[in-house]
This record gives sequence, C-alpha cells and structure tokens, in this order.
Amino acid sequence: MFSASSNAAFRKQLNKVYAWYTGGFAVFVIVLAILEQMGLPRNWIGFIFLAATVLLYAGIGIMSRTNDAAEYYVAGRRVPAMYNGMATGADWMSAASFIGMAGTLYLQGYGGLAFIMGWTGGYCLVALFLAPYLRKFGQFTIPDFLGARYGGNLARLVGIIIAIICSFVYVVAQIYGVGLITTRLTGVDFGIGIFLGLGGILVCSFLGGMRAVTWTQVAQYIILIIAYMIPVVWLSVKQTGVPIPQAIYGQQLQKVTEKEKALIDDPKEKEVIAVFKARVDDMDAKLKDVKAALEADKAAAAKKVEDLKASNAPAADLAAAEKALAALPKDEEAAKKAWTAARAAAAARTAPLGGMPRHATQFSGDPNGDQKAKDTYDTSRRNFMALVFCLMLGTAALPHILMRYYTTPSVKQARSSVTWSLFFIFLLYFTAPALAVLVKYEVFTVLVGTPFDKLPAWVSQWAAVDPTLLTVTDVNKDGILQLGEMRIGGDIIVLATPEIGGLPYVISGMVAAGGLAAALSTADGLLLTIANALSHDLYYKMIDPNASTSRRVMISKILLLVVALAAAYTAYTVYVTKQADILFLVSAAFSFAAAGFFPALVLGIFWKRATAAGAVVGMIAGFGVTLYYMATNHAWMRTIFGVTDPVSLWWGILPISAGVFGVPLGFAAIILVSLVTPAPRREVQELVEHVRYPSLAGDIDTRAT
Repeated sequence: MFSASSNAAFRKQLNKVYAWYTGGFAVFVIVLAILEQMGLPRNWIGFIFLAATVLLYAGIGIMSRTNDAAEYYVAGRRVPAMYNGMATGADWMSAASFIGMAGTLYLQGYGGLAFIMGWTGGYCLVALFLAPYLRKFGQFTIPDFLGARYGGNLARLVGIIIAIICSFVYVVAQIYGVGLITTRLTGVDFGIGIFLGLGGILVCSFLGGMRAVTWTQVAQYIILIIAYMIPVVWLSVKQTGVPIPQAIYGQQLQKVTEKEKALIDDPKEKEVIAVFKARVDDMDAKLKDVKAALEADKAAAAKKVEDLKASNAPAADLAAAEKALAALPKDEEAAKKAWTAARAAAAARTAPLGGMPRHATQFSGDPNGDQKAKDTYDTSRRNFMALVFCLMLGTAALPHILMRYYTTPSVKQARSSVTWSLFFIFLLYFTAPALAVLVKYEVFTVLVGTPFDKLPAWVSQWAAVDPTLLTVTDVNKDGILQLGEMRIGGDIIVLATPEIGGLPYVISGMVAAGGLAAALSTADGLLLTIANALSHDLYYKMIDPNASTSRRVMISKILLLVVALAAAYTAYTVYVTKQADILFLVSAAFSFAAAGFFPALVLGIFWKRATAAGAVVGMIAGFGVTLYYMATNHAWMRTIFGVTDPVSLWWGILPISAGVFGVPLGFAAIILVSLVTPAPRREVQELVEHVRYPSLAGDIDTRAT
C-alpha cells in the first residue's frame, strides 16, 4: 500500500506530466496548421497525425511495461480518482460515442437521445449499485468476482464466456472504426488501415496491461475531447457568433425545424421523391416475374453493346455499356436479392427529408391519428424505452468498464472515480446533440441547393472512402443538389464536421486522431478484458493455480494478440458484407452484458441468499434469450447463424434492444432457483453483508477467503 504522502507526490507528478503533454499537443497542432498554410500536402498531414499519435501511445506502453500481476491486471491499485475517471471516460468513449452518436442524432433526431439517456444513466447505476461494492471485494475481473461470490468454478466459467462474447462484439466495432478513420487519414485500403491501427492497440496493452492502458487512456481522452470540441465551437461561432454550442442548441433547432418544413414543401424535393417512387414501382414489376425481367434486362444490355460496336461509338461509352452488362445479376436468385435490396433502398427515399424524421419529433406515427398511426407511435415509443433500458443496464454491467474501478486505491476513491467519469463523459454527451443540429443546419442551408459541379471537395473524397457513407446523385437531372439526392451515413458526421464548417484540413486530421484515440482506448480495455478472462480466470483460477506470475502475464499477452487478430478479421468481414454498423455492434454488446451480468452482479451484492446455481441458470437464461432474439431477427446475425425462418419481433421490439427480454428472465431465474437450492455458506453470506454496509468499510481480499 502507498502512504498518503507518496500518493500526493504521485498525483502532483501526474499533474505536471499531463499539463506538459496537453501543451505539447496544442503546439503540435499549431505547427501542423502553419505547415499546411505553407503547402504541406493533406495526405502528409494525415500520416503525421497517425504516426505521431500511435508512436505516443506506443511510448507510454513501453514506459509502462510490466510483468507484475497487480500492475498488469489492476495498475497496482494506485490510480487517483480524477485520472481513473478520465481513463474511464476514454475507455467508455468508443468509436460509437465519438463517431456514431452525433451521426445517430443527425439521422434520427429525438430518437437518438435514447443513447445519451441510456449511456449516461448507466453510470448512475454503476455509482449506486456496483462500483464501490465490487471494489470492496478486491478482485481483478468480473468473472473473478462471480467465482468469489458464488463459489466454485461454474459461475466463473459462465462469466468468462459471456465476458468474452460481450467484449469481442464490442471490440469488433472499435476496430471497424479504427479502419474507417485510418483510411480517411491516410488513404490506404480499409484492411491495411485496420492493421495500422491494430499496432497502436497492441503495443500498449500487450506490453503493460492495465498500467499502460490506464495512462494511455488519460492521454487519449485529452486528445479526443479537444478534437471533438473545437469543430462544434467553430460551427457555433460561424452560425450564431456564440462560442458555447450547448447554449444555442434550442435556437438552431428551431431554425432546422423551419427549414425542414420548407424542404418538405419544395417542388424540387417532390420531384426527387417521385423518381424514387417510380423506381419502387419498377422493382415491384420486376419482382413479380424475376426470370422474365432478368432475361429482358440482359437482352437490352447486350443489344446496347452491339449497337455501340456497330456505330463505332467512343471507347468510354462502349466500356460503360459492357460494364453494365457484366454487372447484371447472374441468376434468378441473385436478381431477386439485388432487386429486393434496391426496392428497399428506393422506398426509404420516398419519404420527405431523404427519409429522415423531423428532428424535434419525439416518436414515429401519431397518437391521435388512425389505428396504423397509433400502432406506429406505440411501437416507436416502446423501442425508445427498451433501448434506454438496455443501454443503462448494459453500461452498468460491461466488464471492461467495471474493471476500471478495481484500479483505485480505496473504496472511497472508487466512488469518487465514478463521479469524475460522469463529468468527463458529460462534456462530450452534452455537446453531441448540439453538434448534430449545427451540422444539419449547415447541410440544409449551405450544401442543399449547390450545383453539383460546385460541391466541396470533401463530398467526393468521402464518397471515395466508402459509397455507403456518402453518395450524391443528380436524380432529377437539374444539376442542383436536393436533400433527397444525398445519402449520408451517421459514421461520418463527426469526422466530416471540420470540412462541412470550412475549417483547415489540419482540424480534420485532429478530429480523425480524436476518433482514433476513442476507438483505440476502448479497444485496449476490451482486448485486455478478454485476455485477462482467459489467462487469469480460466487458466490461473481453473486450470493451473500454481502458475507463476510471469507465466500468467505472458499467456495473457499471447492470448491478447490472438484475440486482436480474430477481431480484426471479423471487422474486415463486417466491412465487406455491409450487414452491420458500429452502432448495432456496440448496442448488441450492451444487451448481452445487461442480460448476462446485471442480475447476477446486483443480486450477488444485495441479496445474500443468491446461490451459485441461481446465478448460473440466470446468466445462461438471460444471455441465451437475448442471443436467440438477435440471431433470429437481425440480418447480419441471421446470416451468421444460417437462420431462414421469417423475422418475428416480440411486441415490435427491435433486435438492438433484445436485452429487455433477457434481464427480467435473468432476475426471475436467479431468484426462483436460489429459493429452491441450499443457501450459500455462512461465511459467504457474512462477506456479502460486510461489503454492503458502509460502516464496515475497508477492502476485502476474497482470494484469502
């Protein structure tokens, strides 16, 4: 244990180091901005940002390298509350938060607030129900707590499996984000971008475990919060003259609402909608007789090629016609699949505002409309509440977040650390709604109505990165961009904000570096969670209790490398198939964590009668029904599990919120099975009571129990 004076000196040294670091980062950005004005190419700026940040994280990892078990698993339990809160903020601020949240708010409006409410509310649950009590138990990991609380290895083993699945799904989303950002920064292929970013992840967590991850995450938080705030403050000043975007949110939302009404009534926008309706009708006609339609398309395409050859048409025209012929579906099955997808894409664009809901509208449908409108409204509201529920409980049960509270010096510091975590997360979450509205106002008033030949360069550059992220097509052939002619993915809203606002490219590079920091910091924590679950909980606790410290740490490092490569491969597969996005992958992890862990953790802390059999049955039942619901109802997971039965939603709840069924089942199973099985040993019940009551404060090392 460290004395009060040594802890004070340690905090003072940290303050000095990170003050110099923040100043150095500011100077670095200013120097790059000057070099950009002097003619430094954009791709060089991207490479410099990528290299500088990855090398910085690598340097911290090298300086923090360790083979000591306590340092590797829990950073020596000496991370001050404020810095642990900052590290938790970075660990939490994943690619979904940094990249996806403002984009979701841009696309969904009010509906996107479910993510902010759920994720922020989850930390209140962490503070009230979990963090201080888990810290009193004094374990290394969540499966470690389950093994100590419930006794035996079965609960630990189930915890290991769930922790690995939750963390793996989550880390795939982060590595996907890493590939996306690295590709935009440097222009390299997505697959190469993944492995460039993966090097930054591995060099940190591989060498120093939780100690290296903690101090790297503090550095990453500083970068990501600066990178997130500068563009939104700039947009706020540009549009209103006020440098506090949160203060002018309501004012700009009102302007967006007025512009939405004008766009809905715009004849040009109605022309675009009519074109998409015609495409839907065309696809419907083809799908009625796929075989005949495919033969007709092939005959028409082949005739066009022959006519062009016969007339000695320009080579470019002939090449385009041959390409169109080759691109036709090969058989009836492929045609049906392609035309069904095309019909769905066109149908989504037949609604006003490019298919987006009005930003300030709470839910879809109308509670005062006809029966269909009422049903739509009720279903939309149920999904909103279900998503908030899953995100809150999932936040409170995510293993890589709860692990952070094992690193503080005391229970009091753990509780204080949650408060700091909320503050550092609040800085970004309070800004995201304003960012979404400011960007939407910019798009509605500046981009829409611009001639296609005068669109800013960033439009074509982003379209080149990934057409699913941004495409613009002159649908009604008038040469002017209408909102309905632009399809934009939520994952680029934040990354493109500096360019949308007209800022220098160096700020775009900084935002991309911030997004990279967010994805890397979360990936570090997740990979460490998986590796520790396998090396500490499975290997050391269940297979070889006599393994030396150095052997355990080495096995953890090897497993971390294997898991990282598997996650990178999966992320690349997701990118190629386009069947899932960052937000779904992240939200799936929350549902899994909520259903698999939350009941067992809460009842394990607050109900001394909870038994090992109850915990095991509850975790399996809750996790199992959640996985089943996702596997049978989400397109990407249906493909993975080979599900061909029709989609069947329960009460209209979308698969992203599957945990809403798993959590109650988990609680019910634990309570019922515990009541019909023998009570835990007396010493376990006394341990639970000791942990619950503040009057008996003090750390408990259950490894000695």
